Amino acid sequence: MGYYPLHFLVSTVFAPMFIATERFYNTKIKTTALRALLNYSLLQAWFPKEAEIWNQPTWFLSALTFCNFAMPLALPPVASLSKQGLRKLMCALTSISVLQKLSYSESALCFHSREIASTAPKHPLMWNLTRFHPIWAMMEMVMGVVAARDAMLDTEEDKRQNKENPLVYFLAAHSTLLLRLTSFDYNDALIRSVLFVPLYTKFLTSMHRDCLREEPSALTRFFGSKTMTWLGSLAFPIFILHGPIGQMFYKKAIAQRLWGGPLPNSFFPVYLAIVLVCSAAMSEGFVKNRRVQLFASQAAQRLATQTRGMLHDGA
Repeated sequence: MGYYPLHFLVSTVFAPMFIATERFYNTKIKTTALRALLNYSLLQAWFPKEAEIWNQPTWFLSALTFCNFAMPLALPPVASLSKQGLRKLMCALTSISVLQKLSYSESALCFHSREIASTAPKHPLMWNLTRFHPIWAMMEMVMGVVAARDAMLDTEEDKRQNKENPLVYFLAAHSTLLLRLTSFDYNDALIRSVLFVPLYTKFLTSMHRDCLREEPSALTRFFGSKTMTWLGSLAFPIFILHGPIGQMFYKKAIAQRLWGGPLPNSFFPVYLAIVLVCSAAMSEGFVKNRRVQLFASQAAQRLATQTRGMLHDGA
């Protein structure tokens, strides 16, 4: 739960803007109160109509919170499996994920990206259930656990025989974007579950294995460099801050009152720079603050103590 303090801080600082926006649209007070509750309790991902309230990207934190609570149930069974069992489980989870995306695509009649781009959004609540729902997030989290466990079970012989170059999988995963230029431009949900997630998972495990070699590849050394490590520490503050800051400049209801309208595209680099500077300041001054870290750690420990055994039969 180390991510909650920053979410709470940003939600509170920008709450006047979020509430003002809802007042501009004549949203009922009780609806605003409900959205505030969902935001602070990180329950919004369970409600497809409210999943993108206030700071829209934090729906992911909502789904992640459920996964963190439920993960103790998933870890022991996964840890008990052999490599063969892990690969069977990975195939099963991937198949279920793909089936769910096929269900959405067939129901919404939008298998291809061009169908989505050329028409008004179809069944937006169904789409929110597809991409936001914590159950599907949990499934993908377990897929990551399975991949990590598979790498942990590598024998010395496996390590000697493994000659995979992570660059191959890195390029393969991101080349799936090029399908947009072909007749195979299926929607993001399908491409992600069928191609991107398996390939990127393979990239991550191959890079992990590459780290253990005496001479890691250039790509592994690049991602392990001080610069990339520092940028990685900014990823979460950027994730939290880019939405509210963006609303100030580009959300019509806010920008109209602050600047006379949404700012032009030429301002976008300045917006990016503002987000980067604010994220760096937040990372150094708040996220890495020892008092904040201690408070988050103690709160998580208290929560773990109070909920211990809740998901088990024992007393």
